[in-house]
Formats: sequence, C-alpha cells, structure tokens
Amino acid sequence: MRKILFGVVITLVILFTFKYCDDKKEENIVLQESSMLIQEQIKQVGKLVVTEGHFSEVLNYKNSKEILGAYYTSEKKALVVVNASVSIAYDLSKIEFHVDNENKTLHILSIPEEEISISPDLEYYDIQSDFFNPFEAKDYNDIKNSVNTSLVKKIEASELKKNAKNRLISELSKFYILTNSFGWSLKYNETSMTTLESLQNLKL
Repeated sequence: MRKILFGVVITLVILFTFKYCDDKKEENIVLQESSMLIQEQIKQVGKLVVTEGHFSEVLNYKNSKEILGAYYTSEKKALVVVNASVSIAYDLSKIEFHVDNENKTLHILSIPEEEISISPDLEYYDIQSDFFNPFEAKDYNDIKNSVNTSLVKKIEASELKKNAKNRLISELSKFYILTNSFGWSLKYNETSMTTLESLQNLKL
C-alpha cells in the first residue's frame, strides 16, 4: 500500500514539474515576443513632421560703399518679398531606449531634438546699383542669411515649437498604449509614465 501511495506521489510530482516547466517556457516565449514587438514598433517609427507654418515679410536691403574716401558714396539696394515655409520635425528613429525584460519595462533614455527646416522663396524688386558697387553673389547670400535669422526669431516668438511638442507627446502616448496593452511599464529617464496625463508634464 505504501509503495502504491509513494508511486502516486512521485507521479504527481513529476506531472506538476512538467506542467510548471511548460507554463514557464510558454511565459518566456510570450515575454520574448512582447519584447521583440515593442522594439520593432519603435524602430519602425521614422521622421515625424509635427507642425508646419508660413511666414511673409518685406525686406529692404541696402549696402553703401565709400569711393575716394567720404567724397563719394556708392549705394546699392533692393526690395525683397519673402514667403517662407517652415516645418518642425522629430526623427523618432533616433530615440534611445532600453527594454528591461525582467521587469517588463520600456525605458526611453533620450528623444532627439527638433529639426527646423526653413524654405524661403525670395522675390527681388527694384534692384538698384552702379558700376562702382554692383550686386554680387555675396549680396544675395547676405540677404538669404538675414532672412533666415529673421525667420528663426519669428519661429521662437510663435506657437510653432509649442505645437510641435504637443504633437510629439501625442505620438509618444502610443508607446504608453503599446506597453500598457502587454502589461509593461513605460519610463522616460527615471520618471514612470503611469497615465497618459503624466506624459503631458514631460520636460523634453
């Protein structure tokens, strides 16, 4: 009787051991699949153009050149109408991240800075110059540099960068939804993203 009971106990132990190993193996497979899917989703994200804007301005360009000292001054000038398209983008494929399989946590380590693209369309009117001070390639370059400097200041004073950040956070919320659906956690640096609202307070 004891031998039969002992045999039953041994059999049950073996069965439970096999079942535990199978469950553990299946859990590891699911964990690896989740980890690979999360990494693949992040790597597939490309450049995100989050906001666009248009600026217009009129620029009066003048350049004076002294001839024979102060006796004669040669002046050249032009009226420039500027219409510019501006876009702000984030290359999310450059996101640095770490997947912690053991703790089921996705760590976003850093997010690339925004990329500002300015495409000005310049139209020149009323160009005036003379033999002693003609328009040259340098003048057109100076005008373009002046336009870009002016546009950068306008961008800083506008809502474009703020709108771009809001759009970026909206995209990052997809990472929260993805990790949450697998029962994972999301962290940016050392800050835990426990709700969608917590993403709004990110200091990028």
